[in-house]
Amino acid sequence: RRERLRLNVRVKTFINNNPGLFDTYYDRIRPKSDLVPFLRPSKRLRNFLEEEKRIYDENEELVVSKLCKLLMMSRYKVISVDKLVYVKREFGLPNDFLVNLVPKYSNYFRLTGSPGEGQSFLELVEWNPEFAKSVIEQRAEEESQLTGIRVRPNFNYKLPRGFSLRKEMREWVRDWLELDYISPYEDVSHLDQASREMEKRMVAVLHELLSLSLLKRVPVPILGMFTNDYRFSNAFLSAFTRHSGIFYMSLKGGIKTAVLREAYKGDELIDKDPLLGIKDKFVELLEEGWRERAEILRLRREQFKKDMEMMAAKNGELSEQSCEEAEL
Repeated sequence: RRERLRLNVRVKTFINNNPGLFDTYYDRIRPKSDLVPFLRPSKRLRNFLEEEKRIYDENEELVVSKLCKLLMMSRYKVISVDKLVYVKREFGLPNDFLVNLVPKYSNYFRLTGSPGEGQSFLELVEWNPEFAKSVIEQRAEEESQLTGIRVRPNFNYKLPRGFSLRKEMREWVRDWLELDYISPYEDVSHLDQASREMEKRMVAVLHELLSLSLLKRVPVPILGMFTNDYRFSNAFLSAFTRHSGIFYMSLKGGIKTAVLREAYKGDELIDKDPLLGIKDKFVELLEEGWRERAEILRLRREQFKKDMEMMAAKNGELSEQSCEEAEL
C-alpha cells in the first residue's frame, strides 16, 4: 500500500528515518505460523493523535466554515472530492472529513458518487450568509464599527520596500483599485470573462483562498486545479505579477507558490490559523525522533572509531611481536 499512502520511499526506510512514530514488535498471523514484524503507533504518536483530535474538536466550526466557503465560491457550488482531498492539508481539513464531518453536517453538505471508486462530488446544500463574507469585507465592517465611518471594502495594496512601478502602471493600479470590490461569493455569471470587473473578482477569490489556507500561501499548480470551479481565466498566473502589491511569488524549492503579502511581516506569519497548532506539534514529534536518531548515529560512529583504534593498536602490537620473534 506504499503508493496509496503516497510514500516515495520504502516503508522500512521511512520508519528508520522517522523514529518515534511507530513501535515494531513480532507476532504470529496464525497460531502456528512463524513470527513476523508488526507495526503499531508509538505512545508519542498516540498522544499526538489525541491532541490533534482535541484541536479539531475545538475548531470544528472553523473547519466547517472553510469547507462551506470553498464550495460557495465555486461556479456551481460543487467541487470534485478528489480535489478537496488533495488540498486538505493546505486548508487544514481533517483526514476523515468525508467520513465524519460531512455526514454530521448534512444540512450543509451532500456527497454524491463513491469516493475512491469513481467520480464523486461534494455539493453545498444550504447557503449560510454568515459565511458569505470575505476577509476583506469583514475587515471593512470592523473598521466601520470602530471609526463610525463607512469603509469601502478593498485590497490592502502595499509594495515591498525599494519596489516602484512605472507611471503608466501606477495609473492602471489606481484605476483598478477604484473599481468596486466584487465579493468572491457574489454571482458573477453576468460578467464578461475578459472584463476588468472579472479580474477584480478573480483577485478577490485568490485573496480569499490564500486567506483560508493554513500558511496564507498555496502552490500555484494547486490553485490551477480550480480554474474551472472558480472561473479563473487561462492567464490567472499573471495576476500574481500584475498585482504585486497584493501577492508575491515564491520560487522556494523550485515550486511556484502564491503568497498573500499582507499576511507576513518578513518571514513571519502575522495571524496564525488555530489549526496550525496541529502541524507545529507534529513537527515537534518528528524533530524529537530525528534528534534521537542523530544521537544513535553519533554513538555508533564513536563506537566504530574506538573499535578501529583498538583494532589498529592490536595490529600494531602483533606487528611488534612478529618483528621481535623474527629477530630471535
